[in-house]
Amino acid sequence: MITIVVDAMGGDYAPVAPVEGICEAAAAFSDTRFIVVGDEQRIVELAKGRFPANVTVRHTDVVIAGEEEPVRAVRRKPDSSLVMAAQMVANGEADVMVSAGNTGAIMAAGMLVIGRLPGVERPALAPILPTFDGKGVLLLDAGATMDASAENLLTYAYMADAYVKHVLDIENPRIGLLNVGTEDSKGNAVVKQTFTLLSQSQLHFIGNVEAREMMAGCADVVVCDGFVGNVVLKLAEGIGIGLFSGIREALTSNLTSRLGAMLVGGRLRSLRNRYDWAEHGGAPFLGVNGGCIKAHGSSNPRAWFMALSQARKFIANDLLSKLSTAMEERNARISVPDHQYGDVER
Repeated sequence: MITIVVDAMGGDYAPVAPVEGICEAAAAFSDTRFIVVGDEQRIVELAKGRFPANVTVRHTDVVIAGEEEPVRAVRRKPDSSLVMAAQMVANGEADVMVSAGNTGAIMAAGMLVIGRLPGVERPALAPILPTFDGKGVLLLDAGATMDASAENLLTYAYMADAYVKHVLDIENPRIGLLNVGTEDSKGNAVVKQTFTLLSQSQLHFIGNVEAREMMAGCADVVVCDGFVGNVVLKLAEGIGIGLFSGIREALTSNLTSRLGAMLVGGRLRSLRNRYDWAEHGGAPFLGVNGGCIKAHGSSNPRAWFMALSQARKFIANDLLSKLSTAMEERNARISVPDHQYGDVER
């Protein structure tokens, strides 16, 4: 049986939204056990008796807030809901954790409590972004490491290759390097070094890609550092929210528009769902030596259900083992200096 531990106190709508998502997921996946970590009295009250037998609650009233310094908070609050969830993965009590809390704290807990896969210096946050062709593109890093090295980016590409093969069922994923132009000579020093490393790898590297090409499905994986990736992610979310808000306003502005909306309503809902971040679940921290899924900070119950579904799929597909194999392949080709593994806080 798969065991998912949930930090029910992280996120903008905690614990209401996670409890609703857990109720739905626990009913849908009877072969999965859910451990809910957080304020037991509030969680039980919100569940209103809807938790089935495959859900248990572990109490803590300690929470890591969004504005806290991640590493310090993880070290000083071992009894927080986030750290307790990570500890359960580390000691084998749970297979995967899901949290919508402080992104930096989740990464710190992943590195300091759960640990990293051999050869991984810095894990990467890897969401699937919607594309115009409906297939999606894996973007990494989307905010875990702001100043990634060329070796980090190469590691991301190897992990992404394995992940996409088994999650999106793409046999030979196309891997692109996000850049300001497609020419080989473009980019800063790190991007140029990464281009060379990827060109020499055994991966299906298609070269540099521009941000505007991502949404058109030019690649299955797009690699960049966490600063750039987080900007791209939030820009894409903002455009999607604004675009559909504008469409809704236009279609409800007068009687004629509302009649037209009735005729195309089903198609518009389908289109909206394709680009709705809530439908794409959470983002895994690839490189953590255990399942670690980051749900969106503003996750509603639907987004929580999708994130829990993704966590279940992560374990069911034995992705951790496949990522380990990918890193063994990467490490066999490139030796990573030992000093790169020492400083978590830099």
